[in-house]
Amino acid sequence: MSKTDFDPFYLTHFKYFSGPNPYLNTGAIVFDFTISSRVDPLPLEDYQAEISDKFPQIRQYPLTTYTELFAQTVVQVNQLEMDLHLDRYSIKDERIAVQSLDYPTSIEVVDLVWDWWEAITLDKNFDYKSRLKKAQETFRFSAYGGPSSYAILRSAYKRGIPTFYLPEEKLIQYGYGMYQVRGVSTTFNCDSHVDLDFTTVKDDCKGFLANCGFPVPRGYVVYSFKEALTSADELGYPVVIKPVIGHKGIGVTANIHNDRELEFAYDRAVEASPRQREHIIVEKYIPGADFRLLCVGGKFVAAVERRPAYVIGDGRSTIEELIQDENEIPARQDTPTSALSPILIDNALSNYLDQQGLSLDSVLERDRRVYLRKVANISAGGISIDVTPTVHPDNIILAEEIAQYFHIVCFGIDVISTDLSRSWKEGEFGIIEINAAPGILMHLKPAIGESIDVPGKILDHLFPSHRPSRLPIITFNHLPKQSLLYLVDLVLRYYPDWTIGVICRDGMWINYSPKPLPKDYNTAVLTLLRHPKLNLLIAEYSQEIFETEGMMYEGSDMIILDDPTETESILARDLRSGGILLVKTGNQVVIQRQEEHEYYQLGETDSFSDLYLAQLLHLIGRNIITS
Repeated sequence: MSKTDFDPFYLTHFKYFSGPNPYLNTGAIVFDFTISSRVDPLPLEDYQAEISDKFPQIRQYPLTTYTELFAQTVVQVNQLEMDLHLDRYSIKDERIAVQSLDYPTSIEVVDLVWDWWEAITLDKNFDYKSRLKKAQETFRFSAYGGPSSYAILRSAYKRGIPTFYLPEEKLIQYGYGMYQVRGVSTTFNCDSHVDLDFTTVKDDCKGFLANCGFPVPRGYVVYSFKEALTSADELGYPVVIKPVIGHKGIGVTANIHNDRELEFAYDRAVEASPRQREHIIVEKYIPGADFRLLCVGGKFVAAVERRPAYVIGDGRSTIEELIQDENEIPARQDTPTSALSPILIDNALSNYLDQQGLSLDSVLERDRRVYLRKVANISAGGISIDVTPTVHPDNIILAEEIAQYFHIVCFGIDVISTDLSRSWKEGEFGIIEINAAPGILMHLKPAIGESIDVPGKILDHLFPSHRPSRLPIITFNHLPKQSLLYLVDLVLRYYPDWTIGVICRDGMWINYSPKPLPKDYNTAVLTLLRHPKLNLLIAEYSQEIFETEGMMYEGSDMIILDDPTETESILARDLRSGGILLVKTGNQVVIQRQEEHEYYQLGETDSFSDLYLAQLLHLIGRNIITS
């Protein structure tokens, strides 16, 4: 039903597909769009003119129907002003399908557009900005909404590496079966969990680095403020205080010059410490800039300088107003693709302003620059500057030597240096900490400097040129149990060590071992694709399953359609390059390989199953199915 009695548009029959479906070969939100017979809409041009004010590109499309314009509006909003890669759509009769990654986000987007059109119809104001922010936040808290997670997902999408979310483990799987890698953000199942845990214990890790001869600042672990005072006195001000266990610079205070600052920093570090381990690190402050060196697979790939957030006076605005204005710029919108995070106003910021004789109410004279905190945390509003081309070779060697000690794919090393283009051997250089789950957006989208394709380098390491991400898949529209098991037997004659996952409406097997078939068909297919030893998948997708659930995977090496319905014929869309398609219609069979087509007329004694078995052998012979 419509939202109001005055809304001429109806959106009904919502359906969500997580993978290829009859409407798109990607995940999609699908719904019917109809026009009321009781209420006349405004002229199409009125909606197009209003929407074009927000999305000028809409003017370029030769739109002829309300359905087309509504679909285009959803596609544009679907980018969420984050340049998301969700740009596919289709229209069949009055049914619209729009590419989707996350169901709740897609519902927010469609609902936003529906309300927007209603506001246009009724000539009412519409708060697009707040509704967009709500949709952005929904996506941010989705499985793919973290900045690093989305960056890797997008890179995988461009490279044709299949991905899907594992809800039980709350992980993303890249690749199928035996080629899979599972992970969250920049940590993966191939990382050493012993090493991951060790890097979070800063005092032990620092001691290890010192024992290995790497340059780390002098310091102590303390268990009370009294011990912190004693340690600071021995080290000599300025000092740094930070929790033993922590991340993202939470609880870290640098460049502490006196006992009063030390007390504030100590309390802040204790507050940020996990309850089970409240001891604190006090170490000698090293003057210089804050840098992150990043290694992937033990090799140096990128470096950024991180500077604390700052504001520049205009002669009339308070510091708080300048921060608010700065947080409104697009680069600080705190989305998975934003180059910068919003500037965080907290006690540490207020305390640092106080040390400079300022407060949030202070009005800065024109062009005066004021830094807002001592620590250059990107998550608190700091600025990233790419310095990869300027890093001294000695510093690259140092970073790679450290990374070799840890079996971790993505490895960050935080250092202080006056100039990273000078060798660490010249002094004024210290390793502050190492990070086993480093954010990568600061390298991909630095505030200043060139982008470094870190997501691509991670995927190149996980899936080198000799290691595919996909395994062979054979898809049927109709596959009886007897034929299915005969196929398994045939393949195992050639590859006796293989693990073959097979599924049809009659059941699910791994080789000859039957498995329970869940009520949700695609859950069963996902279970097979998650099998760590799987070499080949054989799956049936009938019209009923294809229409109700869509498919779990993208791309098939062999597709066999036996008297397909119009809907089942769509399965042929996902044939991979080099694959084989067999389509039987009555007694006529068409075999398609690459650009070749062959036609067969089945006689009374001919068997379609014999034909597709012959083509399977052909597929094996062409080494498309390989071990």
